[in-house]
Amino acid sequence: MTLTATVLSDLPTIAQQLLSFAGNNRIFLFHGDMGAGKTTLIKALCVELGVKGPVSSPTFAIVNEYQGAQNRIYHFDFYRLKTQTEALDMGCEEYFYSGDYCFIEWPENIPDMLPPHYISITISVLNDISRKISFEEF
Repeated sequence: MTLTATVLSDLPTIAQQLLSFAGNNRIFLFHGDMGAGKTTLIKALCVELGVKGPVSSPTFAIVNEYQGAQNRIYHFDFYRLKTQTEALDMGCEEYFYSGDYCFIEWPENIPDMLPPHYISITISVLNDISRKISFEEF
């Protein structure tokens, strides 16, 4: 499925559609260039899941934890990893198989550690404010 966001106010609807599409799948892989809007979409998803506090990129912490209305949410940013072993050392597999939501930025840095079932989201920049958001289930 492919959707287009032409303004930030499109994101709540896109987040609702994405969560509906995912059903019980709670692993989301986010692909896109730096600055494409991965964290911005994750913020919208967290709001839809009932997160009340701030949502920010875990670039330096690698993982942030949020509490939604009914679920725990883990937000990963693997951009700075030098090896997959770093992710293994932090126990990322325990998070991935916890049954909680996992939003993973830069999953291409841990290709051998990803669960077999997930939703893949690709964000493409169309212009300064518009984004094409494609997602599919694996």
